[in-house]
Amino acid sequence: MGILDAVANEYSLKNELATLLKSNQNIFDEPQILESYSKDNSFSSQRKPKCVVKPTNKDEVQSIVKWANLTGTPLVPVSSGPPHFRGDTVPSIAGSVIVDLSEMKKIIRIDTRNKIAIIEPGVTFSQLQTELAKEGLTITAPLPIRNSKSVLTSLLEREPVLIPRYQWQILDPLRFLEVVWGNGDSLRTGEIGLYSPVEEGKPVEQLAPFGPLQLDYYRLVSGAQGTMGIVVWAAIKCEVLPNLHEFFFVSSDTLEPLIDLSYKLLRFRFGDELFIMNNMNLAYMVGNDLAEINQLKEELPKWILVLGVAGRDRLPKERVEFQKKDIADISQQLGLKVSSRVSFINGKQMETFLSGFDRDIPWKITYKGGCEDIFFLTTLNRTKDFIQSVWKLSQTRKYSTADIGVYLQPVQQGAACHCEFSFPFDPTQYSQVVDMEELYEHASDMLLKQDAFFSRPYGIWANMVYNRDAQGTTTLMRVKEIFDPNNIMNPGRLFWTQTLKSERQGGLE
Repeated sequence: MGILDAVANEYSLKNELATLLKSNQNIFDEPQILESYSKDNSFSSQRKPKCVVKPTNKDEVQSIVKWANLTGTPLVPVSSGPPHFRGDTVPSIAGSVIVDLSEMKKIIRIDTRNKIAIIEPGVTFSQLQTELAKEGLTITAPLPIRNSKSVLTSLLEREPVLIPRYQWQILDPLRFLEVVWGNGDSLRTGEIGLYSPVEEGKPVEQLAPFGPLQLDYYRLVSGAQGTMGIVVWAAIKCEVLPNLHEFFFVSSDTLEPLIDLSYKLLRFRFGDELFIMNNMNLAYMVGNDLAEINQLKEELPKWILVLGVAGRDRLPKERVEFQKKDIADISQQLGLKVSSRVSFINGKQMETFLSGFDRDIPWKITYKGGCEDIFFLTTLNRTKDFIQSVWKLSQTRKYSTADIGVYLQPVQQGAACHCEFSFPFDPTQYSQVVDMEELYEHASDMLLKQDAFFSRPYGIWANMVYNRDAQGTTTLMRVKEIFDPNNIMNPGRLFWTQTLKSERQGGLE
């Protein structure tokens, strides 16, 4: 194809998309913009998209998907702003079009009586929490990620929330949604599909997410990395905003007592926020700069359980006081002590940090500039075995265990646990990047062989997971053929063969 032909094709593409959106203001093909979507902070291979399109409503999304089916154009949905870390927003097929949903940032409605918020995919945590607070509500959120993180993306990707006792199923607080499937059809999941459009202002009760009929259609887009369809709005279950909220710390030189304490607290449903971190991860999370991080790493005890206790609209002070007393008694029985501060971190500072999504730069990359995470589901009592394995492998690979962050988050009322290892590295040092890639590959394979459940198989995990489950993979591929028969939704992202080593020519990409 000659230069003139290429220019003509690009012009034709923009004209077609401009016709669909009735404007070319939300279509971008400038080199610097395409470059920003061509890579992220993962080890995924770099590839530029053909263009970026930013729809503003469901009709435009549906028109783009139908057009993509007619033209065979791959689409890559993106909702959150940069930086990205998982590789799922980088095109894996040449000629892809990025569908950036960040302009769809409307909070459609907040139903205070039924504690439901209906939002579009571009709504961020800081935006939503600010509006919910005006109505005396809040949502159970994950650890603060970054200011540009999409609420809907976080929920669809099943990022663990901080309050396990409110999570009855792994997708809570997500309730129901509307999705434009890869074939261009749209569907409202759950019982909301039987009612008038939610945009009309009808009352929205906490309807069951099952349906139509008894199928859980909303599970098909959960953890799918944009390979099934595009969600254009979703309903989220909210909670009453606490009138009184206190945070406490329980420290230990060994992990086992904190695991025992967690199980007891979860059984009685004491506390709200509940998670365990090692000293390195808490230092990364709270430290504002390198000096503060290093100071915290030295001063903090080896393991810390962070516990939030909240009192809401009815007898808030009494609720907090009786829980504090019972938690202190249970901790004492296990030889542990509840404290209102650890090092120079007090409960109020922890509350401020966990309730804020105002960082433009994720806290994990403050220490060295880059960070690679390995995370999976297991049970809380098994986490110590995984930690020992990672420590041993890291020592063999000459990676300092003193830099590895560990985050243990009970989910679904403690029935499972999100186990996460964070490996900081300097992305400007070629040798560190190569070593980190090798450690990442070997650690992932080792953990998988030890029965770690990678429920969100990003990047190289896809091959590792799907190659071990032929029947499940075949079933999933058939489901994708139903909802995305032309394979235009983020193709190659779930079922693919990727070489871990990125192609380099004498240095970094």
